[in-house]
Amino acid sequence: MAPVVLAVLAILWQCVLLGYTFSLAGNAADEAARAATAAASQGDAQGACKAAATKHLPAEWRKKSTVRCDLEGHLWKADVGLSAPVLFPGAGKLPFSISGTAGAAQEGEG
Repeated sequence: MAPVVLAVLAILWQCVLLGYTFSLAGNAADEAARAATAAASQGDAQGACKAAATKHLPAEWRKKSTVRCDLEGHLWKADVGLSAPVLFPGAGKLPFSISGTAGAAQEGEG
C-alpha cells in the first residue's frame, strides 16, 4: 500500500507545481503588460515588458521563460511561457509550456 500512497502524493505534488506555474505565468504576463503600457511614453516598452515579466519569477522558472510583448491597436498584450518542473525545481522540466496572457490599454494616447 505504501507505493500507492507515495505515487498519489507525487502526482498531487506535481499538480501543485502545475498550478503554481499557471499562477506565476498569469502574474508575470499581467506585470509585463502594465509595465509596457507605462513605459511606452518613454520609448522602451519592450524592455520594460520583458524586465517586469521576469522580475518576480523564481530562478528555476525564469531560466527558460519566454516573453512576448506586442502592441495591438491601443492594447499592449503580453504572453509569458513557463516550463513547470518535474517534482521539484532543478530536477527537470515538463515537455510543454504553460502560458499566461494579459493586456493593458496604452496610456497617454489622446
